[in-house]
Amino acid sequence: MKFIIIFLVTTCLITSPWLTNFDQAQLQARQEQKLILLNFSGSDWCAPCIKMKQEVFESAEFIQLADESLVLVRADFPRSKKKQLPADQTAHNEKLAERYNPQGKFPYTLLLKADGSILKTWDGYVFASQDKVLDELRKDIKP
Repeated sequence: MKFIIIFLVTTCLITSPWLTNFDQAQLQARQEQKLILLNFSGSDWCAPCIKMKQEVFESAEFIQLADESLVLVRADFPRSKKKQLPADQTAHNEKLAERYNPQGKFPYTLLLKADGSILKTWDGYVFASQDKVLDELRKDIKP
C-alpha cells in the first residue's frame, strides 16, 4: 500500500505541464532551447486521443523526455457543453488549427522548432506502443 501511495504522489509531481498558449510555448522553447510538441485533441469525444494521452503522454518515460527536450502544447476541441473552453482559448485553438491542422485531424501531433516550422507530424494514434512514440521522438530530437 505504501508503494502505491508513493508511486501516485511521485507521478503527480513529475507531470509535464501542457501549455495552451502557443506564443508562450515558442518563447519558452527559445529560452530553453527545446522543441515544441503540439497535440490537437478532442479530449472528451475522440477515443484515439484519449488512448494516446493515457498510454503515451501520461507515461513516466514520455514525461521525462518532455521535461528534458520538449515544450508541450495541447489544442483541445471538446464537444461537451460542460467542458467547453473559454471563448478566447477556443479562438486561439482555431487559429492554431488553421495554420497546423486545416484538415481537422484528431489526434494530430506535430514536432516543431521554436520558430514554428514543422519537423515531423503524426496523423492519428499511429503508434502500437508508447515505446515506438519515444523512439520516434528521440530520433527526431537529436541534433
